[in-house]
Amino acid sequence: MAQNNGKRPKINPEGKQTLVTVALIFLCINLPLFLTPAFGWWSYLVLAISLFFVWFFLHFFRNPLRMFPSDDTQGVVVSPADGTIVAIEEVDETDYFHDRRIVVSIFMSVFSVHANWFPVNGTVTKVEHQDGSFHAAFKPKASTENERSLVVIKTDDGKEIMLRQIAGALARRVVTYCKPGDKSIINSHLGFIKFGSRVDVYLPVDSLVCVKLDQKVTADITVLAKLS
Repeated sequence: MAQNNGKRPKINPEGKQTLVTVALIFLCINLPLFLTPAFGWWSYLVLAISLFFVWFFLHFFRNPLRMFPSDDTQGVVVSPADGTIVAIEEVDETDYFHDRRIVVSIFMSVFSVHANWFPVNGTVTKVEHQDGSFHAAFKPKASTENERSLVVIKTDDGKEIMLRQIAGALARRVVTYCKPGDKSIINSHLGFIKFGSRVDVYLPVDSLVCVKLDQKVTADITVLAKLS
């Protein structure tokens, strides 16, 4: 089920197991070094490297509170992910719509927040997970060949948009919280993708795209497009 923005931990729940595993590994590496009578400067180097990686994983699984800065969400499509716009093009969509659509693709680096938010208010009508390869997420074939999750949402005024969560070369888990029939609410979490990945948003061809190539976008803040 979709997660809302109530009181949430600063670390995304998806990272709990990874963080515990990382902490135990580094504890097992560092503790014997400092218990050895002959430990030297290199022990501090190993500790520094370990602390860096702990910081990296804490940073990666951060869980910021986001609120769209306007109450007027009619016809607005908000970015579902942090990252960089790597594609804006008109394509033949063959998985669900079977017609022409505008696709806006967002590449998420390992330094991006990897939680995904709902891009519109409406109702979830379809959720489908597909296994696949793990090409680099910024490559075009990632949209059709990588492991991915498809989510279709019908807005309150009857428009349909589709969102794909796509695994990258490092990502090995795509998590989608919603199911058909759930409410899609801007400011609420839709899912999570571990490590470098990508999110594609498919829009009606008469939509007004509000972003450009190579633009940095912020999930639940940046307006991607306006529906006609």
